Amino acid sequence: MSTSIHSKSIELAGMGETQENHVSKNRITDDVRMRGFKKRSTVVATIDWLDQQDIDLPQQAVSLQQAMGRVLAQNVSSNFNIPGFTRSMMDGYAIIASDAQGSSSYNQLPLEVVGKSMPGKGTKVRVSSGTAVRIMTGAPLPDGADAVLPAENVEADESHIMVMESVAQGRNIGHIGEDISAGTTLLNKGRRLRPQDIGLLASIGEKEIAVFNRPRISIVVTGNEILPVGESPKDYQIINSNGPMLEALSIRDGGTVINSQIVPDNPELIRQAMHDDFDILLITGGTSVGEEDLAPLLLAESGHLAIHGVAMRPSRSTGMGSIGKKLVFLMPGNPVACLSAYDFFAGRFIRSITRHGKNWPYVSVHKKLKQKMVSMIGRTDYARVKIIEDHVEPVAISGAAILSSTTEADGFVIVPADSEGYAPETEVEVFLYDQYHN
Repeated sequence: MSTSIHSKSIELAGMGETQENHVSKNRITDDVRMRGFKKRSTVVATIDWLDQQDIDLPQQAVSLQQAMGRVLAQNVSSNFNIPGFTRSMMDGYAIIASDAQGSSSYNQLPLEVVGKSMPGKGTKVRVSSGTAVRIMTGAPLPDGADAVLPAENVEADESHIMVMESVAQGRNIGHIGEDISAGTTLLNKGRRLRPQDIGLLASIGEKEIAVFNRPRISIVVTGNEILPVGESPKDYQIINSNGPMLEALSIRDGGTVINSQIVPDNPELIRQAMHDDFDILLITGGTSVGEEDLAPLLLAESGHLAIHGVAMRPSRSTGMGSIGKKLVFLMPGNPVACLSAYDFFAGRFIRSITRHGKNWPYVSVHKKLKQKMVSMIGRTDYARVKIIEDHVEPVAISGAAILSSTTEADGFVIVPADSEGYAPETEVEVFLYDQYHN
């Protein structure tokens, strides 16, 4: 994958006090507003740039009850062996294996029961030839014994057993350290903890464990026309749908949303939001080439605008860059384009650092197209589809503002940049909206 990324070079000496004079007062080597993109990065090149990025997340200690799904900040090893003693893996009788040699249901061999070993207690009785100790699963193996005979292989009374089956030396015995060996690394830094990992940590006596903080995500929805959730639009106003959608997506992928706000098309307020305390900033709206699309210029002023404009449909106005050690994603204001940009790029990065995996979080299936799906060479398409009678039918490829096209769809198909689309009956991979990988 190429590491050459199309990058805009924008230099701003400072920002004016008003939106109207902000451009005229500054030297801008590549202001694309009202002129359009001269060139767009490919999706492949954009992902290549993104996969080279990282952010510093501090550590914190959490209890085991809070550790599920968190990412280990340190390697973990045990200070002791598990088991720390030789133990029985069966309910039965601890014996010397040679005493049972040749036994069968037709040739039962007698042994005297001389004691009992229970979990957490054990016994001081030693097994010698001709004797046996009754033993429970997990109980310490008594001295002298070298095998455990399962209870179902004997006939027993209080003081004797009749052995009906032979047993090999070492059989049904758990040895010191066979589960966990002291000093061995058990879990590596960077691992996302699973339920069985929590059990293992408990087994070695851990009460708290060091994990990385979840990435703190700030969401900014720009636009003078945007109304808060719950209000009724009047005239040319639009209710904020991208903010709640991005919150849900960020939480799904392991992030912590610390702030979600609507910011007017005001350079000072947008700049202020860019300098808040966060790990990842998601800006939606004001990212394209319109007169009020200020976010790319402000990112270039505040930090580094690495990418602006991607050869994909929808989401062509996507951008990304950094402010210090913080990563910033510029996503279109149209809801479908915002969803697409998040899953392609911002979601990929968040899933990577939370160890959910870089790839799509959606379960996929392979189905045949019912009708032709048209695309354009040089552009990646995100096509919403329905599955009807085991065939795939396109719902929409265009229509970046039609959010209902994603709720009506069962999933989506990605048409890569080197394809003009797919003919009917072509088998395609469908990513299902309602089925996720853990």
